[in-house]
Amino acid sequence: MLRQLVTEIEIATRGRGFYEFTDRVADFVAQTEFTTGLATLHLQHTSASLLIQENADPDVRRDFESFFARLVPDGDEIFIHTAEGDDDMPAHVRTALTTVNLSLPITRGRLALGTWQGIYLWEHRRSPHRRKVVVHVLGD
Repeated sequence: MLRQLVTEIEIATRGRGFYEFTDRVADFVAQTEFTTGLATLHLQHTSASLLIQENADPDVRRDFESFFARLVPDGDEIFIHTAEGDDDMPAHVRTALTTVNLSLPITRGRLALGTWQGIYLWEHRRSPHRRKVVVHVLGD
């Protein structure tokens, strides 16, 4: 019989960058004792993203930052929405280009992540924030 459980994970950021929280999601999945199922993650914000990305070489994350700084620079004069600073609208665009939702299969009681994959919150704002991720697990 399928069951479902929901939890909320809060992630305190220190500003722009990647924050891995794979272990927190994996711990919740382990507590459910589901052998198979699906974990869905939803970030309740519009200026940060969720990513599954390589967790071995930090250069990957630095390269993402460099690429997005070139693609969507802070302070670009095309943006009108600057209510919270010159990184405000660029943060929203970065989120639109990535995602706020992830779905991960659960197999043999564990997240079906690859060897070098980690779950990250990508903070797009320069200032610290407290971000909330809802984790919904459906399985048996």
